[in-house]
Amino acid sequence: CFMTSQNHGYAVDRFTLPDNWEPLFTNANDKTNEGIVHKERPYFSVQFHPEHTAGPEDLELLFDVFLDLVKKCDQTLLSPRQLITDKLQFVVDKPYGLKHPKKVLLIGSGGLSIGQAGEFDYSGSQAIKALREENIQTVLINPNIATVQTSKGLADKVYFLPLVADYVEQVIKVERPDGVLLTFGGQTGLNCGIELEKKGVFEKYNVEILGTPIRTIIDTEDRKIFGDKINAIGEKVAPSVAVHSVEEALEAAKKLGYPVMTRAAFSLGGLGSGFANNEEELRKLASMALAHSAQLIVDKSLKGWK
Repeated sequence: CFMTSQNHGYAVDRFTLPDNWEPLFTNANDKTNEGIVHKERPYFSVQFHPEHTAGPEDLELLFDVFLDLVKKCDQTLLSPRQLITDKLQFVVDKPYGLKHPKKVLLIGSGGLSIGQAGEFDYSGSQAIKALREENIQTVLINPNIATVQTSKGLADKVYFLPLVADYVEQVIKVERPDGVLLTFGGQTGLNCGIELEKKGVFEKYNVEILGTPIRTIIDTEDRKIFGDKINAIGEKVAPSVAVHSVEEALEAAKKLGYPVMTRAAFSLGGLGSGFANNEEELRKLASMALAHSAQLIVDKSLKGWK
């Protein structure tokens, strides 16, 4: 089912369709026909308007489906409906558990530092309140006593421990939560969650990641993987190279051409990012960035573009 803001008009009675034609979309409100499709040939039509640019883009991908149909029309046993269904279907790699959690671990905001603002304390405290409203027991890890979320009476249990994988694993071992929330701890919480996932801690203690999936966090934090994902959907990104040393960064800059922009992966608030106009500037930036992160992305600079 698709909730679309696009125009709705209808003129086809599904009971009067000729042979080899069948309904494709039906309006969930008034049950009127919204589209028809040919059973064999690459013909289909919709009666809402997925305008390419002027209107909403909810189902703009139907244009891509049509192009695929035309390209594959010489293939035998082609089913336009099946191709459309496959394109529109959402596939979950790992099924989500439907179990209502009884106890949830929340990775807190930690100590306030330059590059990581205080809004994570606020969002974390709101998350705890929301969990309590659902009668879910909350366990908080936060080493910073000067935060709202560590206030007495908010979380059911608070551990004033560093936000590092070893300490968090010990808390998981003792508390055995059903789920964990990583996205309220800022960059520190995300990095901690990624390390725990790599160590197999969540799987070992059967802890479900609530909210943003860990795979999505990794894909967006790793700038090389993120660039590949963007390219995979046909969008353009600035030419870039992922490096792990200063020498690799200098070599990448030679290929891309100066000026370049550097960005450290898994870092607080853009730490280690900057522009380099020559080898000397790049060497300084790369040395600083790689002191905080194992990966550095060297991008072709788009400075000045609008």
